[in-house]
Amino acid sequence: QVQLVESGGGLVQAGGSLRLSCAASGNILSINAMGWYRQAPGKQRELVAAITSGGRRNYADSVKGRFTISRDNAKNTKYLQMNSLKPEDTAVYYCNAEVVTTTRGPYDYWGPGTQVTVSS
Repeated sequence: QVQLVESGGGLVQAGGSLRLSCAASGNILSINAMGWYRQAPGKQRELVAAITSGGRRNYADSVKGRFTISRDNAKNTKYLQMNSLKPEDTAVYYCNAEVVTTTRGPYDYWGPGTQVTVSS
């Protein structure tokens, strides 16, 4: 079984910064792509940023130039540095990872989510 645990969410004023972390644990053999998604009230969940095992990144247009995704493969951890935050960034942020374990092939796992609230 794999667990993803997010941390680093909270309340911040517009223009401020937050850094989210997501740690994966379990019988992990490898982690392929890792991503951050978010869901605001009344809206669908959307991809914010993703990074492959090789380090290739892609971002939603709305966060390009403000957010940076990174990963530490040795720690099975990824990060989302969020700068110049805007009220429209307010959402629950979810960690996602495609993981290969000792008992299962590539499978998508999700964290429980962490709330990010940006006040104007």
